Amino acid sequence: MAVIIQRLVELLIAKNNEIWMKSRGGIEKGKHHYKWFIMLHICFFISIIIETSVNNSNFTEVNYLLLFIFIAAQAIRFWSIQSLGRFWNTKVIVLPGVIHIKKGPYKYVKHPNYIVAGIELLVIPLFVGAVYTAMVFPLFHLLLLMIRIPSEEKALTRTT
Repeated sequence: MAVIIQRLVELLIAKNNEIWMKSRGGIEKGKHHYKWFIMLHICFFISIIIETSVNNSNFTEVNYLLLFIFIAAQAIRFWSIQSLGRFWNTKVIVLPGVIHIKKGPYKYVKHPNYIVAGIELLVIPLFVGAVYTAMVFPLFHLLLLMIRIPSEEKALTRTT
């Protein structure tokens, strides 16, 4: 439940950043695939609920390795959001003429938030015993990223 609340808060931050960016001439790209990311994440949580219900998974024993990986991923997520500040978004929105931010994790990796999301799609279901969800959703994520990353790179290249 805490992860769902976190995602909703992130969507609020993204919406506020979207309004701010668009009021300054921000241009949204890749609208056609954004809905699939939303569907992926909604179906992800539904899948976990269904799988743990069907399997009667009892969350009694904590896997500390998975917990550590999840917490580390959250630290990188927060670092990513903080590093981009008002430019962080769940959508591809670019401001023409703005220099790409290359601080925080972006100094080391182009798309740290996508890596974090992939890790979460694997770790969260494993943490609660939803093995099938852990096998399927990271693959869906990778398929969507094969569309998203080139679209984002193209948008960022054209606006600088």
